[in-house]
Amino acid sequence: MDQTRGFTLLELMIVVAIIAILAAIAVPAYGRYAFRSRRADGQELLLRLATAQERHYATFNKYGSLSDLGFASLSSDKGYYTASIPASSSSAFTATATPAGDQVGDKCGNLSINNVGNKTFSGNETNGKCW
Repeated sequence: MDQTRGFTLLELMIVVAIIAILAAIAVPAYGRYAFRSRRADGQELLLRLATAQERHYATFNKYGSLSDLGFASLSSDKGYYTASIPASSSSAFTATATPAGDQVGDKCGNLSINNVGNKTFSGNETNGKCW
């Protein structure tokens, strides 16, 4: 009697279905992780800006613009955020990092920090873990 070895079509289809289910779970989880890891780029940019603002305030007794602080570029190191400091008074500032490039779809939206250290975000992230 000749015994054939191998997999049946049904067994192969079950394996393909299992792989598809695992991929359907893993891909969105990886996307959320990627947004979260790129968000650190914007947080680092804002913390550098806040430190530079405090240094400028300690020296000149007023907060400065991006050019006063010596920032040549408005984008973060990896380019996922761009910075802005709207016209601030001499006694207060709010620095904002706006998502750019691949980070635009992040649920946290714009990240901000002010002179008192309050950290906020403009998006609709419900768990509040943007900072």
